[in-house]
Amino acid sequence: MPSSHKLVAVALPVGLNILNLRPSIASLQEHPTMDSSSRYKVTRELSFEIKLHGFLLWASVGLLMPAAILVKRMTNREESGKRLRIIFYIHAITQVVSVLLASAAAVMSLKYFDNSFNNDHQRIGLAFYVIMWLQALAGICRPHRRSKSRNIWFIFHWLVGIIVSLLGVINIYTGLEAYHKRSSKNVRIWTILFTIQVSLTLFVYLLQEKWHYIRKQGAILGNKPVLPTSDREMIPTSQQKETTSEHC
Repeated sequence: MPSSHKLVAVALPVGLNILNLRPSIASLQEHPTMDSSSRYKVTRELSFEIKLHGFLLWASVGLLMPAAILVKRMTNREESGKRLRIIFYIHAITQVVSVLLASAAAVMSLKYFDNSFNNDHQRIGLAFYVIMWLQALAGICRPHRRSKSRNIWFIFHWLVGIIVSLLGVINIYTGLEAYHKRSSKNVRIWTILFTIQVSLTLFVYLLQEKWHYIRKQGAILGNKPVLPTSDREMIPTSQQKETTSEHC
């Protein structure tokens, strides 16, 4: 068969399929968007899908990702090789599960929701999904510790991780607001609870930075009182020697 006949044989079915899809495309364009959601009623099935979508994102971004970051920071003062491996595996598994949950939420949004990207929640969500998978690929392509590119990779992994976390948290807030506009239901209690959770996570994150210092100070103060330098200079030398001999 000549090549022109082959081209016609392939193009003709494709063209017919495109013509058949035109009514469905038109119906999608006529489907109400997120901004016009106040003009139609949310069905029970759609409400369930929206809630499940939000729950998956909260479990991923609001729970597992911060937990993985806090677990990984436990290695900053850890010296045991066995415990370092255990902490690393917990961090990696938690991050993998969080990426899978967020991906499931993305599939739900593509399948069930309008995706015109004409509001902040959808735009931020798209950026979040792209950067999230970029972070996942960076974690898979992690160089060895003695590699020259390890420091560059670490800075990149750290910065992208912060961006993903911030975008995820912001998108949860915008998602709650979008759900309120779409269903006219009050989401204030969920916003307050999520704000408390984010605040507690930040508190633990900052506490980890000073925890070693706090434990060290507690150990020193628990053995004996530490006098200021001026007070120790006022104690006679003979009394200091007697105190030293008593402790020996």
